[in-house]
Amino acid sequence: TFAKFLAARIKVKGRAGDLQDKVSVVRDKTRVSVQAELPFSKRYLKYLTKKYLKQNQLRDYLRVVATDPNTYELRFFSIQDDADDDEE
Repeated sequence: TFAKFLAARIKVKGRAGDLQDKVSVVRDKTRVSVQAELPFSKRYLKYLTKKYLKQNQLRDYLRVVATDPNTYELRFFSIQDDADDDEE
C-alpha cells in the first residue's frame, strides 16, 4: 500500500526506511498522514507520491495537487471529450 511505500522510502539522516520515531506514517480509511519532528519537505513527499504512482502505472490517470500549505490530494485528470466539438 501507499503508507508502506512511504514508510520504506522516506529517508531520515540519509537512511531510507529507518524512521527512528522522528517521522510517522499513519493510514486512515482514505487518508495517509505523515507527521515529522524534523524539518520535512513537502516537495519530497510529492516526489515520493509521483514515484509510487509511476511504479503502479497510475501516473497517467492521477495527479498530485496542493490544496493548502500542508496538504496534498490525488485527483483524476479531467479529460474532456473533444470528439463532440469536431463533429459540429
